[in-house]
Amino acid sequence: MVGQVLASEGFAAIEELAYVELEEIASIEGFDEETAEEIQMRAKEFLERQEAELDEKRRELGVSDDLRQIDGMTLAMMVKLGQDDIKTMEDFAGCAADDLVGWTERQNGQTKRFEGSLSGFDLSRVEAENMVVQARLAVGWIKEEDLIVAEDVNEDEEGVLEDGVAEEEAGEDAVPASEDDTDKSA
Repeated sequence: MVGQVLASEGFAAIEELAYVELEEIASIEGFDEETAEEIQMRAKEFLERQEAELDEKRRELGVSDDLRQIDGMTLAMMVKLGQDDIKTMEDFAGCAADDLVGWTERQNGQTKRFEGSLSGFDLSRVEAENMVVQARLAVGWIKEEDLIVAEDVNEDEEGVLEDGVAEEEAGEDAVPASEDDTDKSA
């Protein structure tokens, strides 16, 4: 009964109950502050038990504590990774986004979906790529400077592409801006 009332008031997850302002629960018709406190306390206790169980399972699987450093990594994800034999920061750094979120292939005219280790989680391909980059930074496979240089190269390539398009549109007789500048200095 209480669950139905909470759901009808828009509470869809236990996390919402655990971390919402107490007054929001107490403002529901039929609930007072004491009831709201009890509901919130039970929600927090449930989440704490769940986290403890996941952490124990993670340890049993031999998943390294280091993976907690990765932004967006949850204990549930770490358990799933451990079940797929991805247990260390280096194991995770060796993953591609496809390994984590899955991919699709065309085979015999059919599109086939392949699941990744973290397919069951609300994780986008970009988020997965960012997590893998964090792991690669942590194990020293790449450095921050490498990422900055890569961004600069991408920006330069975009500029060259834009200049090339402008030159094509101007016609074959057009002189690129860089050549025109060097002629003036001679």
